[in-house]
Amino acid sequence: MSVAFTSLLLPIVLSAVLVFIASSVIHMALRYHNVDYRPLSNEDAVMAAVRQGGAAPGQYVFPHCQDHKLMNTPEMMRKFSEGPLGVLYVKSGSPLQLGPFLGKWFGYSLAVSAAVAYLARAELHAGDPYLRVFQLVGTATWFAYSWQGPADSIWKGKPWTVTWKEMFDGLVYGAFTAGTFAWLWPHAAGS
Repeated sequence: MSVAFTSLLLPIVLSAVLVFIASSVIHMALRYHNVDYRPLSNEDAVMAAVRQGGAAPGQYVFPHCQDHKLMNTPEMMRKFSEGPLGVLYVKSGSPLQLGPFLGKWFGYSLAVSAAVAYLARAELHAGDPYLRVFQLVGTATWFAYSWQGPADSIWKGKPWTVTWKEMFDGLVYGAFTAGTFAWLWPHAAGS
């Protein structure tokens, strides 16, 4: 028997709330991500150079090579060998307010749960056992929260230790989402 999407609204919202709470505990109480970000010894000079360069909000890579045909020129080879190589994300300056970030994070968590509900509804039936629901929802959710990290480590130089921690976080979020869906999964009619 198919599952109505409306019957999944409670697990969607509740799992997003639990992910939000788990994320808050990870980042505010456990704080094991605090060492993931290191300060530059010349932070003021770097910030002044970025401002002076007029970098608009966006993503930047350095050294930048617009055309792959220029990769083997002596100038580009020198830049690459001297280093550093990096990816820089620039946002406009403003007083730091966590509210908008947290609102977007909760919205993202709702979107992940809704997408996983769509997948679960397509693959599962009312009355499917707890473990089957948990496996499908947990795996899909873990992929949604975690699996961009390895690509960022491979291509952008994100430290692997950061990626492993973020993948663990995603596993926690996946477990909370999977447990919520499996607990609240609709029963078969007449059972």
